[in-house]
Amino acid sequence: MNIKILIAIHKPYWVPDDPVYLPLHVGREGKPDIGFTGDNTGDNISGKNASFCELTGLYWAWKNLQADYVGLVHYRRYFTRREVGNVAARKEQILSSRDWERLLQKTPVVVADKRNYYIETNRSHYNHAHPRAGLDVTEEIIRELCPEYLEAFQLVMDRTWAHMFNMLVMRRDLFDAYCQWLFSVLAELEKRLDTSSFDAYNTRVFGFVGERLLDVWLEKNRIPYAEQNVSFMEKQNWLKKGGLFLKRKFWGR
Repeated sequence: MNIKILIAIHKPYWVPDDPVYLPLHVGREGKPDIGFTGDNTGDNISGKNASFCELTGLYWAWKNLQADYVGLVHYRRYFTRREVGNVAARKEQILSSRDWERLLQKTPVVVADKRNYYIETNRSHYNHAHPRAGLDVTEEIIRELCPEYLEAFQLVMDRTWAHMFNMLVMRRDLFDAYCQWLFSVLAELEKRLDTSSFDAYNTRVFGFVGERLLDVWLEKNRIPYAEQNVSFMEKQNWLKKGGLFLKRKFWGR
């Protein structure tokens, strides 16, 4: 079983010593070499990294990587066996080649554990955090160009949970189908969406929208999947994160 999981990385950082993982320097175009394969090789959209985020790595894998299963994680965020409190111990919990072989014998797709918003839907959460045009224009595109996905889009937007981070591992045929659909929608969004008034953070709109489209594709195509724990490899300030969440909810951005 040939499994290759990209680690989206943009600066020197620790990476697991396991052949299943391939560190990929995303946004490499025009940037100094940090010693990893760059997403500016082969067929690529590396130059769009400021607005597509880790999706430039996903695109690179789609067009250039040969493997039976393809995935994407982040240099500070990995699929792990379980959550532990100590950051150093979390590294020991990162799924290994053997773990992935066992898991992918049972399921064709692995995604991050659900992120629950409880008092927010996916649509309201997005609109409180970002300019609402990102989702609104995406919905228009789906209604016009792939209306068979509209019901799934609306269902997912009304949920209070999602599989986030653009993290996934997929069997190759499903990966190709997903990327074909995802990047066709995002290419049209690029044409239609005016981002001239967006701040630097919100120009990452195509990465943010892409996070929400994964569940739409899974729902519409009835793709079976397994959820897996995700661990962050640095300490997080949950009090600060919760405060920002409530501030966006009740007082806007």
